[in-house]
Amino acid sequence: MYLVVQKKIKGENKNMFGLGTPEIILIIIVILVLFGSKKIPEFMQGIGKGIREFKKAASDVEKEVTNPPKKEEEKKPE
Repeated sequence: MYLVVQKKIKGENKNMFGLGTPEIILIIIVILVLFGSKKIPEFMQGIGKGIREFKKAASDVEKEVTNPPKKEEEKKPE
């Protein structure tokens, strides 16, 4: 995957976006200052719920593709 590929630039390990450890730490500090320590857990919880829903929808689609619904003729009449 592209995210794990690293290049050696001027003796430093940099990922494909050109961000090193100091830059990532600075970004985290700026996020903490902007949003505060109370809003970040709520934000992460929302992201977690979104990821969970996406995974559930993806698995539902995969189940439908691998096990297609039976034909209407095979269903019992009510």
